[in-house]
Amino acid sequence: MTVLQNIKLAVDAVVFGYTSKEGLSVLLIKRKVAPFEKTWALPGGLVRDHESLEEAVERELKEETGISINYLEQLYTFGQPQRDPRNRVVSVAYYGLVKPDAFEIKANTDASDAAWFNVENLPPLAFDHRDILQQAIKRLQGKIIYEPIGFELLDKRFPFSELEKLYQTVLGRPLDRRNFKKKILKFGFLEETTEKQQLEGAGRPGNLYQFNEKKYFQLKKEGINFEL
Repeated sequence: MTVLQNIKLAVDAVVFGYTSKEGLSVLLIKRKVAPFEKTWALPGGLVRDHESLEEAVERELKEETGISINYLEQLYTFGQPQRDPRNRVVSVAYYGLVKPDAFEIKANTDASDAAWFNVENLPPLAFDHRDILQQAIKRLQGKIIYEPIGFELLDKRFPFSELEKLYQTVLGRPLDRRNFKKKILKFGFLEETTEKQQLEGAGRPGNLYQFNEKKYFQLKKEGINFEL
């Protein structure tokens, strides 16, 4: 039996950013070509014949936003027949979490602009990119409770309140502060330093903390069960 196929393969990148002031944001590009010309979208595009999926998503990010990210995790494959009005396109989506101020974004190729948007205040998105983004948010919320992926978004030394705020922002809900601190500290990969928090105005400054990455990966190798 002959099977007729005319399917194209694409990649899309959901790059989340976090700052204490701005909260959780996502990097979007404004398309300058049809379809969805002048509409905001996730960075991405078709995979070239000689590329791996990872090479393709890294290239598209660099071309459309000017940034390079060391690690993007594969999210999900989106393949509804009508997701692209031009032809049948299956997209493999990736997601990552970065500090926005660590990058200088610059739109290029088929993107006329690139910008960070708070996930609570998004413009209309092209294709099925809102569905992809929502799937990525759910995955991020799920992962952050069993792996401390958020530490790289904080300063080398930080007040514990900043870690609480990060988790509350990503999870979109309040935390039991005392229980959260107790659970985090029991693992032993978060260390309290003698350095004091710099406060504006009155108040007693608390000690700053730092993440011991070596200790964490050692515990992970031994089978740590990190779950909040």
